[in-house]
Amino acid sequence: MRCKHAWTFPRVAIAGESEITEFTGRYLRHRMKALSNRSISWLIALMALVLFVPGLGAVHLFDWDEINFAEIAREMLATHNWLQPQIGYVPFYEKPPLFMWMQALSMSVLGVGEFAARLPNALCGAATLVVLFRTGLQLRNRTFGLLWVLAYLSSVLPNLYFRSGIIDPWFNLFIFLGFLAFIRSTDTPAAVGRSPQAKTRSAAWAGLWLGLAVLTKGPVGVLIPGLCAVAYWVWNRFRFYFSVPRVLLMLGVLLLVPGLWFGADLLRNGPVFITAFFWRQVAMLSTEDAGHGGFFGYHFVVLLIGCFPASVFALQEMLKPLTPGPSPKERGASAGGGEPDNQQLTTGNYRRWLLILFWVVLILFTIVKTKIVHYSSLCYFPLTFLAALQLERLWNGGKATLWSRLLMGGIGTLFAAVTLVLPIIGMHPEWIVPLLKNDAFAQGNLEAQVQWTGWEALAGAWMCVVLFLGHRFFAKREYRSGIVAVFGGTALFVSITLYYFINNIEGYSQRAAVEFFEQRQRERCYVMTKNYKSYAEWFYTRMPPITDSRVQSENWLITGNVDRPVYVVCKVTSAKEVAAIPGLHELYRKNGFVFFRRPATAAP
Repeated sequence: MRCKHAWTFPRVAIAGESEITEFTGRYLRHRMKALSNRSISWLIALMALVLFVPGLGAVHLFDWDEINFAEIAREMLATHNWLQPQIGYVPFYEKPPLFMWMQALSMSVLGVGEFAARLPNALCGAATLVVLFRTGLQLRNRTFGLLWVLAYLSSVLPNLYFRSGIIDPWFNLFIFLGFLAFIRSTDTPAAVGRSPQAKTRSAAWAGLWLGLAVLTKGPVGVLIPGLCAVAYWVWNRFRFYFSVPRVLLMLGVLLLVPGLWFGADLLRNGPVFITAFFWRQVAMLSTEDAGHGGFFGYHFVVLLIGCFPASVFALQEMLKPLTPGPSPKERGASAGGGEPDNQQLTTGNYRRWLLILFWVVLILFTIVKTKIVHYSSLCYFPLTFLAALQLERLWNGGKATLWSRLLMGGIGTLFAAVTLVLPIIGMHPEWIVPLLKNDAFAQGNLEAQVQWTGWEALAGAWMCVVLFLGHRFFAKREYRSGIVAVFGGTALFVSITLYYFINNIEGYSQRAAVEFFEQRQRERCYVMTKNYKSYAEWFYTRMPPITDSRVQSENWLITGNVDRPVYVVCKVTSAKEVAAIPGLHELYRKNGFVFFRRPATAAP
């Protein structure tokens, strides 16, 4: 009898959930039809801000990139020099200043800190989702636009990036907007029906957006769209598909945007920055940064797993393309659907352009020796577009393949397993210490007093629920309910995981050093790291502007006649070497870091 009831109850529960979901879906569809597209855009932006903004300042910025850019912004405020990026109060030649201008503006209003450093990307998240909705609406219909938003918002890495303080979200958005505008300026089927004047305006917009991309991260903002244009030219059998005057207009505007900053820097500082900046970009494309190598298929794996669940449906679209253009039945079933007018992009050609963008980015950064997760993040746009095509097919009565369901279950199970197991390992770090016997720093990290309560496993448990509901709905071909369950559930999974895990991860990786730097904020001293690269000592000590150039010399700080105490931080793997330096006194060790102090040897 107990077994009978145990099996009967879930059936009743699932039936109830299905009915509730269907009722909710009908209600939401009715309400969505009553809303204007502008109102939906505002609702999407508000939803994004509600999702991305809370918790932005809950954990320290992470080395390297987050602290790197935030420190550049902080030094802009400290020196009142907004023209030339600098870090450690010396010129920084790797990146242009647009993103750091955003951060500095945010800090000038909200104060220097993690929240202000990450806020620009939360705003970028709202802007990006609105752009996807409006583009999907123009391309196909309202349903497709909303599904594209859902695919992007609910994928793991795209969701995470809008809560970070790195450059790439804005950089990718500018490239995507420029890429769209360029397509609309061409003589391809994607721009059929557009007037010459409209194409000219699109060319100017393309130049503006791509110019902003260059001003955000450098020449790669032109390199990627340029390679895509060449790839399409080859696919088009070397027939020209654009107007030369419009291309010249685009290039003129493109050069003008960063040229305003480059010109001002050239007049003020000479050609040093421009020259150094150019050669640094060459080096980044041709050499491997220390600690940032990876295997050949690195970015394929990152996109497949990191963009779950959209990656599964995008892969299905690549293997089994959706017939371009919605059928009359699909248009009738899609909320807000209708015949696209002559100014709308055709799905087939648009799909081709975005596939070119996907493969250009993926191949380019597969060839590049430096392997960093966010290098392939521009692929999120075409990947989620392809996923949205398949989701729309399922939404309108299509059928999911067995292998895609199995792959979705497999990747989802991986996320569930990791988030279920990590809290257990966190409560018993001694279990993995033997595996790290050759890594003294990692062993030191595990000594951190990080509190694991077991509740962290809720993230993994929730993913199990999401997978179960997704499997049930997909098995019963209730795809609309399944899409909402899987994608909405994954978005919530990301938030739960961040809430429970990110603070603990930071506790192991860097908190001991960051807290030491924070304690030096009110002390007249010098702080440096030895034998490892970090930007935390600058940002978290709130180091004031440096007027004595000798401070830039590590040798002077360690052996010179210094006018204030010098604190030296190293990893435990370098402790013996650093301890052998005369005049350094070890203060303490904590979580893999060792802290030294050298007293002042000269009068202040």
